[in-house]
Amino acid sequence: MSISFPANLIPADEAARLRTLHLYQIAGTAPEKIFDDYVGWAAQLFSTPIGLISFVDEDQVHFKAVVGVEGVSVLPRTESMCSAAILPDASVITSDYKAESCALIKPDVAQALGLNFYAGSALRMPDGARVGMMAVIGREYRTLSADEEIVLTQLADLVSRTIELRFQYLNARRPHDWDAAQQELAATLDDNAALTRYLATRNDGLNLDDTEVQDLIMRRLAGVAKVLDRRMREVPAGA
Repeated sequence: MSISFPANLIPADEAARLRTLHLYQIAGTAPEKIFDDYVGWAAQLFSTPIGLISFVDEDQVHFKAVVGVEGVSVLPRTESMCSAAILPDASVITSDYKAESCALIKPDVAQALGLNFYAGSALRMPDGARVGMMAVIGREYRTLSADEEIVLTQLADLVSRTIELRFQYLNARRPHDWDAAQQELAATLDDNAALTRYLATRNDGLNLDDTEVQDLIMRRLAGVAKVLDRRMREVPAGA
């Protein structure tokens, strides 16, 4: 499975996109548990060994959270699929890491790790800027169904909203409230991960195309959204 990418790794709106990314002051920062929890749940949902949250800066791709690969916190922009994946205005799903399939990046790192599958949905800020990716990655050829793609897109939206909430609390100089929000979100995601493990064990694997399973997971995604909605309303006006 392959996707058509633009001819240039740098999008036309790059200057504005970078301004938005830098505004949020998150690229290159230390790990935060809530983002680790998101990628852990994502890897569970899609039964992949690797999940990640990345931010694409001017020359580098910073990995805010990674599960399944150790020691990778940053890659040159020319060597990460995430830097190509932010370009199309759609989810990117590919099981083709051959160099000729995406001439924008060098797939050496992916090939060295034995990676053969990438599915990512962009992290979009309120101004529409695509600043990074929520991705799940595997070592075997596969595709995503339409229902699975919806789940991935909604996960990316939740991560994007969490980044916005983080910015609002820290910009308002309320780090304790951000800590409390992280704890509440983490508890919600822990419950969601427990449900996912139960469903996978009961059904000998997780099938997001199963109507019952999909309904349960969509309800859990909506539950995280409700926490984010409430927390955002509590941020002081004008923060």
